[in-house]
Amino acid sequence: MPRRTRHHALFDRLRTPRKLPGFLKAASVCVLIAGLLSPLAGATTAAAAASNDYCGGQCSDILPPGENGNATLAQILLNQAFGTQPSHAEDQLGPYNNLATGYSTLTDAKINTFFNDSSFGVASSQVASTENPAGRTDVTIVRDKATGVPHITGTTRYGTEFGAGYAAAEDRLWLMDVFRHVGRGQLTTFAGGVASNQGLEQEFYRNAPYTEADLQAQIDNAVANNGARGQQALADANAYLAGINSYIDASDSGRYFPGEYVLTGHKDSITNAGTIDHFKITDLVALASVIGTLFGSGGGGEVNNAISLLAAQAKYGVTEGTKVWESFRERNDPEAVLTVHNGESFPYGTKPSDPQGEALPDAGSVTTEPLVYNATGTGADQSASAASAAATATALSSAKRGMSNALVVSGKYTASGHPIAVFGPQTGYFAPQLLMLQEIQGPGISARGASFAGLSMYVELGRGQDYAWSATTSGQDIIDSYAVELCQDDYHYLFHGTCTAMDEVEQTNSWKPTTADGTAAGSYTMRVWKTKYGPVEYRATVGGKKVAYTTLRSSYMHEADSIIGFQMLNDPDYVNSPQTFQSAAQHINFTFNWFYADSSHTAYYNSGNNPVRASGVDPEFPVWGQAAYEWQNWDPTTNTADYTPASQHPNSIDQDYYISWNNKQALNYTTASWGDGSVHRGNLLDARVKKLVAAGGVTRSALVKAMADASLTDLRAEDVLPDMLKVINSSTVTDSTAAAAVTKLQTWLTAGGKRTETSAGSKTYANADAIRILDAWWPLLVKAEFQPGLGDDLYTALTNNLYIDETPSAAHGPTGAHAGSSFQYGWWSYVDKDLRSVLGQTVSGPLAEQYCGGGSLSACRDILISTLKTAAGTSASTVYPGDSLCSAGDQWCADSIVQRTLGGIKHYNISWQNRPTFQQVVEFTSHR
Repeated sequence: MPRRTRHHALFDRLRTPRKLPGFLKAASVCVLIAGLLSPLAGATTAAAAASNDYCGGQCSDILPPGENGNATLAQILLNQAFGTQPSHAEDQLGPYNNLATGYSTLTDAKINTFFNDSSFGVASSQVASTENPAGRTDVTIVRDKATGVPHITGTTRYGTEFGAGYAAAEDRLWLMDVFRHVGRGQLTTFAGGVASNQGLEQEFYRNAPYTEADLQAQIDNAVANNGARGQQALADANAYLAGINSYIDASDSGRYFPGEYVLTGHKDSITNAGTIDHFKITDLVALASVIGTLFGSGGGGEVNNAISLLAAQAKYGVTEGTKVWESFRERNDPEAVLTVHNGESFPYGTKPSDPQGEALPDAGSVTTEPLVYNATGTGADQSASAASAAATATALSSAKRGMSNALVVSGKYTASGHPIAVFGPQTGYFAPQLLMLQEIQGPGISARGASFAGLSMYVELGRGQDYAWSATTSGQDIIDSYAVELCQDDYHYLFHGTCTAMDEVEQTNSWKPTTADGTAAGSYTMRVWKTKYGPVEYRATVGGKKVAYTTLRSSYMHEADSIIGFQMLNDPDYVNSPQTFQSAAQHINFTFNWFYADSSHTAYYNSGNNPVRASGVDPEFPVWGQAAYEWQNWDPTTNTADYTPASQHPNSIDQDYYISWNNKQALNYTTASWGDGSVHRGNLLDARVKKLVAAGGVTRSALVKAMADASLTDLRAEDVLPDMLKVINSSTVTDSTAAAAVTKLQTWLTAGGKRTETSAGSKTYANADAIRILDAWWPLLVKAEFQPGLGDDLYTALTNNLYIDETPSAAHGPTGAHAGSSFQYGWWSYVDKDLRSVLGQTVSGPLAEQYCGGGSLSACRDILISTLKTAAGTSASTVYPGDSLCSAGDQWCADSIVQRTLGGIKHYNISWQNRPTFQQVVEFTSHR
C-alpha cells in the first residue's frame, strides 16, 4: 500500500511563518479529521542488504527537519491544532539542533547521536516498510525505522528511476509542485497571491523567462550533445516522471495526496473533485532553473558596479576615484583566505591593463526595467510593491547567497591515515526541506545522499561505494551586462548593425482567496523584453545615447546540461579516483566548488562554464553590445561560446586540507560578489582546520568540532573586535559607560566570541549583553567611520554593492530572517584594514585612503567610543524589534532558525547555528 504523507503552512515567500486561518480550531479539527484518517502502510520484516559499502560504518549524514515532507489534510489539521507531527517529519531536527550544545564533548562513538548512519542498505531489524511501487517487480523501496529514508533498489535501470520518482513524490510532491510553478513564473496562480509569493515568482521570472519551447529546447540540446549519456539521461528522466505520475494517480484515487491541494482549492475534500496535474519533462528544467539561479549562477551586478565607480570618480577624480573603488572591490586581495592555498594561480576575471568597450551610464540616468504591468487588487497594493522591489534587488545583485561549507583533511594528517571530510550545502531551512535524502542502487547507479526535490533521479550531494562528494557555491562571474543601443523606439536595438526587434515574453497571473492563503483577489502581468544578449534589466543613456542594459548568463538556456555530470557522479563504473571525479564535475555548468574524499585521496574542482571574454573586456562593468566585445565564438542562437579549459579552473588533488565557505577559490581567481578580503567567514574554518592539521592525528569528531565551533562564532567578534578594542585601549578609557561596555566585550571575546546558549534549551545567550552591544555598535561604527570620508553618494553606492552587516537576526538573502546562514557579506574587511592602518600596522592590499578619523588614531578612537556609548545605551527591544515569531527584545529568538513553511506542517524554531543544512561526515576505510 502506498506511503501516506504530510504537508505545511503556506508560503511566505520563504520568509515569515504564516498561520492557517482561525477556523482550524480544535473542535472543528476533530470533526474534519473524522473519515480522513486511514492506516499507514504496514511494516514488513524484509531485509535490504548493503552492497559494495567501503565506508566501514564511518559515513554519516543529517538533513532536518525530517525525510517526510508530505502530509494529508488530516495530518495538517492535527499539526495546526495540536502540534502533532507526521512520522519522520521532524525526527532529524532534534539531533541537528543538539550539536550546538553537545559538540564540545563529541567523540567518534557519539557522532551518530547527532547524525544518521549513512551506510548502504537497511538491516532487517531496522526495516519499517517495503513496497514495490505500482506493483513493479523490478524495483523495491525500503524505508528504515530510524528516519524513513527511502532505499531504492532496482534490477533494471528503468525500474530504478521509476522508484526514485515514486519515492520523491511520496516525500515531496507538494513542494515539487510549488517549485515547478516558481520556475514557470506561475506561483501566485497555483498557491495564492500573498506578497511573498509574488516576490518569489518575480525574482525567478526576471532571471529565467522561459517559454515552453525554451524548456523543451534545453532538453533536446542536452540529449543531442551528449551521445549515449544524453540518451540515458532522457530515459532516466522519463522513467523518473513515470514514477512521480504513478504516485499522483495512486494518491489521488486513494485520497492520501498532500492536503495542501485541498487547502489551496485544487482538490475537494468531500467529493475529491479537482486534479493534480501530471509532471512532464519540461517541469524538470523549470525546477533546475530555480535551483541553478539560487545556488549556481555567479555574476551580475555590473550596472551597480558602474554606478559606484562613477560616484568614486565624482568624489576623487577619475584616477584616484578608480583607485579607491578598486581598493573596496578587493578583486584579488592578498589577505583573502583561499581554498587552493598552495600558491597556484588561476587567473580569471582580472582587471585588464587597457579596458575596452566599457559602456558606463551617464550619471543619474539608470532606471530599472519594469517587470509588473496591469496590476489589479492585491497585485498592486503596498505589500506587493515592497515584495517586487525586494525581488528585483535580489535578482539583479551579484551577492548570490549559495552558502555551504566544506572541511576536508588529507589522510597524511589524520589518526587513521584515511582522509576525512565534513561538508554540505547550506540551502536554508524549509518545511519540507528543499533537499531530500535517498539511497539509489541499480544498474549504473550506486549512491546515497541528498537531491533537490523533483530532481532526484540522481543523488546530487552524497556518497558512492567508496567515495563521497559535496559542493559549495563558488560565485565566479559567468554573467555579463551589455549595453545595446536603441533604434526606432524603446523596443528595437542595434544587433551587428541591424535594427532588431526585442522579443516580448509575458506571463499573466491571477489569484483569489483560499483556505491556505486569504489574500484578496488580484492579478498582474510579468513582461520581459529579450534581446540576443539576454533579458533587459535596466535602461539608461551612455554618452547621451539611449541604451538598454541586458544580462547574459552562460548557463542561460542550459540548465538541463548539468544532468550529465550528476549522472557520472552516481556511476560507480565512472568515478573511481580523484581524476574521474574532477572529470564528472567538469560536466556541471553551474558555479560550484566540488570536493571529494575516498580512502586515500582528496580533491577539489571549481565548475561552471566560464566564458572566454574578448581581449580587454573588464567583466566588472557593462560593455557595448557589439561583435568586438562578445564572448569568443559566441552563438546567439544557442547561447554557446568558448569556455575556459578545465585546467584553468581552480583544481587540486591531495592538498593538505581544503576549506570553503563561499570564499575566494585561488590566487587571481575573481568572484563576482564583493567581500573577499582580509576578514571572511572562511577564516573561521581555515584557522581551526589549520590548527588541527599542524597537530596531526585528526579524527572525524575533531573535524566536526571545528565545524561546529565555527558555526557558533560571531565573525566580527573573532576577527574584527580585537582591532576595535586596540584602538579604544590605545589610551585609558575614562568614560564609565564605555569602560563597562569594553569590559563586557573583552569578556565575551576571551570566552570565544560565540553566540551560544548558557545551557541546552535555556534560550538565553551567554554574554548576552556583549552580543547586544556589538549588534547595535557595528552599523553605527561603519557609518561613522566611512561616511564622512566617502561622502553620502559614494557611501550609499558602496553599500548597494556590499551590505554593511549580516547578523543571524538580520533579514537577508532569499529567506529573510531566521535563516541560519550569517556573516557571508559585510564590511568587516574594510573595518579591519582601515583600523589596522590607523594603528600603524602593516596591511597588505590596504584601502586607498584612511577613513577612521581621517587617519588620526585619537580622532578614530573618539568615533569608536562615541558610537560604542550609543550602542551600549540601545535597548534590546530596539536591536531585536520582534516579528511574528519573536517578541521585541528576545535575542535568542531573533537569531533562531525557523523551518520556513512551504506547506501545512510547522516545526519549532532551533538555536542559531551557521552550518550546512545537509551535512556529511565521511571517512572511508578501503577502496575497490
